Amino acid sequence: MKYIDNTAVMKRMGKRLTLNKVWKALFIVATSFALISLAVLLFRIFSQGIGYLNFDFLTNFASRIPEKAGIKAALVGSIWLMCVVAPVSIILGVSTAIYLEEYAKKNKLNDFIRMNISNLAGVPSIVFGLLGLTIFVRLMDLGKSILAAGFTMSLLILPVIIVAAQEAIRAVPNEQREASYGMGATKWQTIVRVVLPSAIPGILTGSILALSRAIGETAPLVVIGIPVILQFLPTGIMDSFTALPMQIFDWAKRPQEEFQYVAAAGIIVLMTVLVLMNSIAVLIRNKFQKRY
Repeated sequence: MKYIDNTAVMKRMGKRLTLNKVWKALFIVATSFALISLAVLLFRIFSQGIGYLNFDFLTNFASRIPEKAGIKAALVGSIWLMCVVAPVSIILGVSTAIYLEEYAKKNKLNDFIRMNISNLAGVPSIVFGLLGLTIFVRLMDLGKSILAAGFTMSLLILPVIIVAAQEAIRAVPNEQREASYGMGATKWQTIVRVVLPSAIPGILTGSILALSRAIGETAPLVVIGIPVILQFLPTGIMDSFTALPMQIFDWAKRPQEEFQYVAAAGIIVLMTVLVLMNSIAVLIRNKFQKRY
């Protein structure tokens, strides 16, 4: 201790404490700016849209008269879309993650595949819309149907689900796998009974975030030509449909001021659907966290 210069130590500690205070202040300012912007946005949406949000708004079809405009077709269409996107994207995404983490060998080819999957998560959504238009709408001749839009949206969120599932599977301790093997379980039994139950909370978190992105995307739907105004409800996955983002986009771009308020009411409905989706995912995740 006699070789330590207390003056130099105090000087360095003073610089570090000052720097810590500066960064803390910057983080507080950045967080406050984000929260204030979000609060202003929410206040404007609710103040404009709450007057148009009623039972008739939920049960009426789209109309050229703002007071009679409703979101029934778009709401039902978004539910149909999620019924296609959720099983397709989650099954394919989790299966891919299991293969890459549990079965694929550690070589340059698989590392290249993993890297490109991560890069695909940052590709603009309009690119996936062009891909869906080329493959599903024209090549496979699915038309402007729920199935074509569901496959397109599944491609959009698939990289996000794969990456999230990989991280969740990778976080499972190897000791649990080795204990399962020691009890005589096969690799597949270990994955199903040990790895997946432990990884489900992380997989669900990534999946629900990806599905939340899919239900709010507009660009891919615009590219593949999904109609905006429909006066009927879809009865199957091959029917035409419209979705909440498309309907809100159409109302927001209209010159009449009343339609801006109608669009705000549609945004409130979309946010409510997102909150319900996230709440269900949190409940399922908490249930599995208690069990494992």
